[in-house]
Amino acid sequence: MSIIMTLRIAFKALGRNKLRTALTMLGMIIGVAAVIAMVAMGTGAQAQIEEQIKSAGTNMITIFPGSINAGGVRGGMGTSSRLVPEDAQALRDLPELEFVSEVVSTRTQVIYGNQNWQTQVQGVNVDLPNIRAWPMKYGAFFSPEDVRGANKVCVLGSNVSDNLFGEDVDPTDQQIRVRNQIFRVLGVMTPKGSGVGGMSQDDQLFAPYTTVMKKLSGQININQILASTRSADEVSAAQAIVLSTMRTRHGLAEGEPDDVTVQTQDDIVALRTQQAQTMTTLLAFIASVSLVVGGIGIMNIMLVSVTERTREIGLRLAIGARGFDVLLQFLIEAVVISVVGGAVGLAIGYLVSEGLKYYQNIPALVPINAVAIAVGFSAFVGIFFGFYPARKAAGLDPIEALRFE
Repeated sequence: MSIIMTLRIAFKALGRNKLRTALTMLGMIIGVAAVIAMVAMGTGAQAQIEEQIKSAGTNMITIFPGSINAGGVRGGMGTSSRLVPEDAQALRDLPELEFVSEVVSTRTQVIYGNQNWQTQVQGVNVDLPNIRAWPMKYGAFFSPEDVRGANKVCVLGSNVSDNLFGEDVDPTDQQIRVRNQIFRVLGVMTPKGSGVGGMSQDDQLFAPYTTVMKKLSGQININQILASTRSADEVSAAQAIVLSTMRTRHGLAEGEPDDVTVQTQDDIVALRTQQAQTMTTLLAFIASVSLVVGGIGIMNIMLVSVTERTREIGLRLAIGARGFDVLLQFLIEAVVISVVGGAVGLAIGYLVSEGLKYYQNIPALVPINAVAIAVGFSAFVGIFFGFYPARKAAGLDPIEALRFE
């Protein structure tokens, strides 16, 4: 019997019980739709994480204080106070680094007229816009003279500017109060959106780090150092040189643990992406359980179909059909149920993903390989769970099948 005829018989058999066929497909539809939606959410989250991290700056290297270790008590990363402005100056002498900026952070209330807003104050150096690839929307960034003189000038993030002065207002040369100090606004940074961890990068105020240290926070150490290389190819080599320089400056002997952490954007991307991939895999695994349930449903219905059509199978075998023809027919029926169900589930999963993106603002991205895997896995489920009923049908004895009531 030709494959075309076998296909026609298989589709005709499925068409006799449309409701049962549709209900059998439902398990595959739900399973594939759930897997596609979960994978889309995970993939979208990974893409969003990478975009947020890259928006922080290109070719960037971050130097954090390490862990303090006193009396057997370890405080964890960032608890050491050994990072000082002189460390940043030493890094400026490295030919591998193009830009370097000290960073001193504090949080406080800023006031303009009858408006006030609590924000993160970042004390930085003039290289920050180059390190972060962050242009100005209004005005200009502060100058080296402002840093040397610890002048009370600042640049606002767009969110801070909008809350104090209103949207699309240029606040250049206006005066604001930061704690008990009067600062002159030099300009506003362009909007940059969310950064790592979902925090808004626009909800910040930038001032010379010397000003923040002397007039706002009173600290003598710095919280971190930002640096960047000329190209992405130089980042790995520069990372090792920066760590070696910090160890030499801090007088660490060979074998002593590092007292700073030198991190690149690639390190952050790899860590965050791995976390997102782990969660995506977990969610996809949970959703795939419904695919197995759908496959069991296909096997159950195919076994019922074999029992119902025993006389038909016996008649076909009696008039010359081979066991392989019967096997192929039932196998095709199982595959059609699973593949059509998978295709419908794929469409529903895609619609759910788009709905989450546009109505709930949840990042969702359906990867092409997920589509191929969903369709392929649907066919595999049909073959795997349909083989036993098909083999049972092909193995029927024609005489006994014709006697079946």
